[in-house]
Amino acid sequence: MPSSVLILIIVISVTAIIALLAFILYRVLRPRLKEEKPTEEQILEDEMKRVLQDVDDEEVAKQINSYKDDD
Repeated sequence: MPSSVLILIIVISVTAIIALLAFILYRVLRPRLKEEKPTEEQILEDEMKRVLQDVDDEEVAKQINSYKDDD
């Protein structure tokens, strides 16, 4: 009986040490794991750059500007 209690205490101790080490590693590495989240403005700007293209043709650019001016 005493040897089984000793084995149980050893198993629980080893498990506790592993859990403690995992917790410490998590706390130490967590700031590095966090990625900077872009703001709404950055997301919008990136999406606009991805979707919109610059107009190379001058005549089309004039038509677009005149359309914008009409509004």
